[in-house]
Amino acid sequence: MIRRSIIAAALAGLSLPLSAQEAAPPPSPPVEPATVKVVMTTELGPITIALETERAPVTAGYILKHVDEKRLDGAAFYRAYKITPDGSIGLVQAGIQDGRKLLPPVAHEPTTTTGLTHDEGAVSLARAAPGTAQAQFFFILGSLKALDANPAGPGDNLGFAVFGRVTEGMDVVRKILNVPISATKGEGVMKGQMIEAPVKIISVNRLIPLPKPPAKPVAKPPVKKPLPKRR
Repeated sequence: MIRRSIIAAALAGLSLPLSAQEAAPPPSPPVEPATVKVVMTTELGPITIALETERAPVTAGYILKHVDEKRLDGAAFYRAYKITPDGSIGLVQAGIQDGRKLLPPVAHEPTTTTGLTHDEGAVSLARAAPGTAQAQFFFILGSLKALDANPAGPGDNLGFAVFGRVTEGMDVVRKILNVPISATKGEGVMKGQMIEAPVKIISVNRLIPLPKPPAKPVAKPPVKKPLPKRR
């Protein structure tokens, strides 16, 4: 008897009109991870980069320190590597040549920790052994996920540390990929990938958003005065 009454109550609830039932709240939009945007002004044009200060705080913070201390001003792009002949997949590399401007190496922050990947527009830190990286970085064209960390891979499988993404200026990155290459510069695997005349980085600055214009005051309707009463 008790069981039948429970079922009856459940069925009664299903028969209630929609207005009487509790409406489910709309799903909240996904929250974008925090980033800090910087503008890299080069001889070939500006590149805007969103530094992943939330997902890759160690590496992004390291690069941001170089930005704030003006250490990247005067650096250059010196390598352009076309992995496919048409340049649809490749990378361009830049960094500080003056050792006096470099900060001590930063701890390695693998993509398995950050959840980032080496796809179109990603910016990543160059390195030798893990924990030796300084302010030498490269921009990805196409997809190079083989540069991600791969715990199942042999040897040094920690990959490279992605710390940002190009949000504007990929056309400038492609221009850099297509500048003339030196036939003599570079050693080992780098030979044939070094730019003949490095592309100078004029400055790198935080992108400060423009303040919102003040709201226009709404004009109040004129107050109508009551007409005098006739006697």
